[in-house]
Amino acid sequence: MKRIFLVITIFTSIWAQAQNSTSYWQQNVDYKMEVDMNVKNYQYTGKQELVYTNNSPDTLNRVFYHLFFNAFQPGSEMDVRSRTIKDPDSRVGDRISKLTEAEQGYLKVNSLTQDGANLSFEEVGTVLEVELSKPLLPGKKATFKMDFKGQVPQQIRRSGRNNAEGVALSMTQWYPKMAEYDFQGWHADPYIGREFHGVWGDFDVKISIDKKFVIGGTGYLQNPQEIGYGYEAEGTKVKQAKGEKLTWHFVAPMVHDFAWAADPEFVHDKRTAADGTVLHFFYKNTPEIKENWKNLQPKTEELLMFFNEHIGAYPWEQYSVIQGGDGGMEYAMATLITGKRSFGSLVGVTAHEMAHAWFQHLMATNESVNEWMDEGFTSYISTLAENEISDSKKENVFAGSFRGYVGLAKSGVEQPQSTHADRYNLNGAYGAAAYTKGSVFLAQLGYIIGQENLQKTLNRYYDVWKFKHPTPNDFIRIAEKVSGAELDWYLIDWTQTTNTIDYAVTGLTEEGETTDVNLERIGLMPMPLDVKVTYTDGTSEMIYIPLQMMRWNKPAEGEMERTVAKDWAWAYPTYKLSIAKPKSTISNVQIDPAGLMADINRENNELNKAVTVEVE
Repeated sequence: MKRIFLVITIFTSIWAQAQNSTSYWQQNVDYKMEVDMNVKNYQYTGKQELVYTNNSPDTLNRVFYHLFFNAFQPGSEMDVRSRTIKDPDSRVGDRISKLTEAEQGYLKVNSLTQDGANLSFEEVGTVLEVELSKPLLPGKKATFKMDFKGQVPQQIRRSGRNNAEGVALSMTQWYPKMAEYDFQGWHADPYIGREFHGVWGDFDVKISIDKKFVIGGTGYLQNPQEIGYGYEAEGTKVKQAKGEKLTWHFVAPMVHDFAWAADPEFVHDKRTAADGTVLHFFYKNTPEIKENWKNLQPKTEELLMFFNEHIGAYPWEQYSVIQGGDGGMEYAMATLITGKRSFGSLVGVTAHEMAHAWFQHLMATNESVNEWMDEGFTSYISTLAENEISDSKKENVFAGSFRGYVGLAKSGVEQPQSTHADRYNLNGAYGAAAYTKGSVFLAQLGYIIGQENLQKTLNRYYDVWKFKHPTPNDFIRIAEKVSGAELDWYLIDWTQTTNTIDYAVTGLTEEGETTDVNLERIGLMPMPLDVKVTYTDGTSEMIYIPLQMMRWNKPAEGEMERTVAKDWAWAYPTYKLSIAKPKSTISNVQIDPAGLMADINRENNELNKAVTVEVE
């Protein structure tokens, strides 16, 4: 096993002893589960033993579990929300309302104890409310034992059976899962359609299933000699299975989720990457997709190595890419993606979902309230990775993201990124805020503090916040420490408001041998400015106008000569940039020539004397 888990164990022990001297803490859960799956009726039974460690400074009198499969019942919150929102997810639509009893999903808890004492509990939609038999004090542990049963729903959203590509079981969010408790309290959000928040811990899972089925997912297989399908070590003698079922035993250290998929026709390929990570690929044995899935494997290794360099070293020993689900969705040590795609689409979805192994399964933000950190950061880094491993090598790979954000900002339906993920009026507005505006947050931060500082920020963010639950403030504080800039204004304006950026070049005014370039801030959101001035002799220079509230100047980048002008204080709507040359020598002035500032009106960013009539 990679050394990082020894480091984590030592650190966790020290950290647990140091809770009174640090402001950060997080809960811990260790799961043991035994599950028996009936592949004829898609029902399963399970036993769960959960050791919960209360690392908080609070006394807990109750706990909550998520029962995600209950969302796939007519009349559930997911069903009603999908049928009442103006732009429903086409994968859901009104499908839940039409499920028969045999097609519905459910999770039901039959019994639950705390340290041997029976507990009272109530099932409320997709949440189990549990009253403790005795308070759980700070620093103490409790062992919860549960018997539960479930039914796998017809594939609709993420989880389910018999998806559109014929994969039998996509087992995600399939078990009663302890809700997260942190400095903001309990996060027992109902499952309405967005993503998840989980508690870190170790998982030990045994799955009994028809012996014809092949399983891929979270965790390291502990009994390959008993399974004998693509897992056995060279020279290992495989035991002959007795009966109709096999029990697959998985162990997953330090994760906050456990997912798996199973199908009797899965092909299982393996590839060992340059860093030692074993990449697993599970896909249906159908001719129309086989070539693409074979060609995907070296590309997946390239993606892994890119993320290792540009974020931080992948810590687990394996990662699995599995055909299943309803599109693409990340889980611990694995992703489920649909497989009937063009090769470019297959690489693209793998790049995005694999990047989530870092931005969600290592730096595990609360996706209900800070979904833009998860989806946006993933979109940013996967866009860079795809550009790197492809032949396109675009100069500004984020041009499309910037256009998408500007469309959102001008749409009239934008809501602040601080909006709870379930509270967006439109699915489209949620998607643009989370993915597109979230990606632009990082791309534009590179404009603000410089690309080298942004890269150092991402690496430091990984070093400090892996295996934890960072918030937006935690990230921006890392950026401040790396760069030296004050950046609270950026976090507030970009994520907590819908203020926009709009700067303009309004004209040139000559006074003797000096020319003033007249600039105006039209939008409410402040920014430092890169201004390129081109002269009639063909030469150019870059002029940097610092934003006063940053209390810092961005380092020079590139080979072009750069001049640092006086600060621009936000409250002043206009600014005069003095050029010590006659107006006749200036041919063009342009704000942000690199296109890395999300100005919503770039038409007023440039003054070209060849086509502009000026009035003094």
